[in-house]
Amino acid sequence: MEILGIDIGGSGIKAAIVNIERGEIISERFRLPTPRPSKPHAVADVVCKMIEHFNYSGPVGISFPTVVKNGKAIFSSNLHKDWKNINIVELFKEHCGEDFYVINDADAAGIAEMVYGSGLGKNGLVITVTVGTGIGSGVFFNGQLLSNFELGRLYWKSGKFVERYAADSARKREDLSYKVWGKRLNKFLKYIEDTLHPDLFILGGGVSKKLDRFRDEIKIKTPIVPATKLNNAGIIGAAEYVKEQLD
Repeated sequence: MEILGIDIGGSGIKAAIVNIERGEIISERFRLPTPRPSKPHAVADVVCKMIEHFNYSGPVGISFPTVVKNGKAIFSSNLHKDWKNINIVELFKEHCGEDFYVINDADAAGIAEMVYGSGLGKNGLVITVTVGTGIGSGVFFNGQLLSNFELGRLYWKSGKFVERYAADSARKREDLSYKVWGKRLNKFLKYIEDTLHPDLFILGGGVSKKLDRFRDEIKIKTPIVPATKLNNAGIIGAAEYVKEQLD
C-alpha cells in the first residue's frame, strides 16, 4: 500500500509517497517553504500543491507541529496564531478534497521509529525526543502511543518552556558549542529520567546525526540511541498513521 505523507514544519513542508509495508519512501521528497505568514488557508494551499505534484488521489497523512485532538489544532505552536482551535482535517478536505488523517509531528516521528526504526520490538516506556527548532516527544508504552506528550513545553527557568533552553535553536541563537549545549540537553533528559523512568530514549531531529559531538555530555543512566529515519520520520509516521486508522 502506498500513501502520501506530508510533514508540516515551521519553516518547510515536505512530502513523499511511502510504501507502508516496508516503511520506505518510494518517491523523491518534495519540499516547499512554509508560507509567511503561516495562516491556515495559506498552508492549506501548499498542501494542495503537494498532492497535485504527486498526482495523488487517496488518504493523506499529515504530521502537524502542535497538539492535535480529534483533528483539531489545540495550540498554534510555531505556526500563525490563527491555527488555534482550527479543525485541520476539515480545512484541508475543504481545500483539497481528499481524506486527511492528522497527527502531532513528534508522535508521527515516534511511530516511524517504533514501527520501522530504532524502537522496533522495544517494550516498556520508550520516549522519542526530536530536537530542532523546538523539542518534540513521542511516548510509547509496550509499543502503544500515548499521544500528545509535549515534554518540550515543560516550564524551566524564569517560567520559560524548556525547549527555549535546550532545543537546537537555543544552541544556534546563543552560539553555544556542542559541549556546552549538550550539558543543557542532558539536564532536560535527566529531569525526564527522574520523573518518568523510561526504558529507552530515541533521539531524533537534525542533531541525532551529530550525536558524537555531544555524546560525552549525556550522562543519564537510561540507554539513548539515535533515530534511524531522521528527517523522513514525520513523512513516514504520518503515512503509517493513516494505515493504522484505516485498519
